Amino acid sequence: MAENKKVMVSGCFDLLHSGHVRFLEIAGSYGDLYVAVGSDKNIMLLKGKSPVFNEKERVYMVKSLKFVKNAFIPSGNGGLDFLPELKRMHPEIFIVNEDGDSEEKRRACEDLGMEYIVLKRTPLDNLPERSSTNLKKGLS
Repeated sequence: MAENKKVMVSGCFDLLHSGHVRFLEIAGSYGDLYVAVGSDKNIMLLKGKSPVFNEKERVYMVKSLKFVKNAFIPSGNGGLDFLPELKRMHPEIFIVNEDGDSEEKRRACEDLGMEYIVLKRTPLDNLPERSSTNLKKGLS
């Protein structure tokens, strides 16, 4: 039996919603999915505000999804906070959505010899397209 490819994604996954779930579902179809969930400290650094749910709660929710092999808090900082784990785990594939695509991430994956895939937002069936930013605007 062939071994599944190791796949990694990263993100905040605050206010977990159907868009997150669909992204993780599609990413998980490429192989065993490992999810780097941004630390509270790094989200504060990048966005200037704390997440609604703390890092332990966000890891718990993401890890509970059936297509996620494991979820963890990355040890780095900044836009490539997952880089230490990316180097250590060395997945065959790193996946982002269109919002998370960056030349910096693409270069890091290229330098490490791994495939870099950008997924389009594709809601399941007739579900609405979701984003945490728009959900948070509705809570204000």
